[in-house]
Amino acid sequence: MTTVVAATGNEHKLKELKAIMEKFGMNVISQEEAGFGGVDIVEDGESFEENSFIKADAIMELTGQIAVADDSGLEVDYLDGAPGVHSARYAGEHKSDVDNNNKLLKELEGVPEEERTARFVSVVTMVYPDGRMLSARGICPGKILFEPRGTGGFGYDPLFLPDGLDQTFAEIDQETKNKISHRANALKNLERMLG
Repeated sequence: MTTVVAATGNEHKLKELKAIMEKFGMNVISQEEAGFGGVDIVEDGESFEENSFIKADAIMELTGQIAVADDSGLEVDYLDGAPGVHSARYAGEHKSDVDNNNKLLKELEGVPEEERTARFVSVVTMVYPDGRMLSARGICPGKILFEPRGTGGFGYDPLFLPDGLDQTFAEIDQETKNKISHRANALKNLERMLG
């Protein structure tokens, strides 16, 4: 099994990456397990692709091993794609998921259901010590609800209703989410590249 270092400190993302990538014969370990816990990487790119590469490349350089990074976020059509690459810091630096969700709801106050279309976007990048790089994008379309529903997931999951489902990302089980999420779709695209 190939060992891959995940360039993330986010336990939720790490869990999803591990669950999905082990199917491809890859053992995903955390930065901490690789001996580089607490490394702060400045994500100053202007796209999910740029930020994903910045993170994967930095961890590959530090560890000398294959590194994988995901940069993801929510794009809301009514807000011209915001919060986008700023999804984690939408309400400000060091704010919580609840703060971010509250800001999003405030920004969409009075916006009718049909104009609340959105998508989760994920870009997964693998960087190899020999200089190779693979990058894959995945999306999951849906809409933003008027109030949060569910206690699972993280981030904007309680507000996001994926197309074709009547449950939010915070209401569905992890196994289902791992099959239909933006991250799962990006990893499926990455698998095609690896094949």
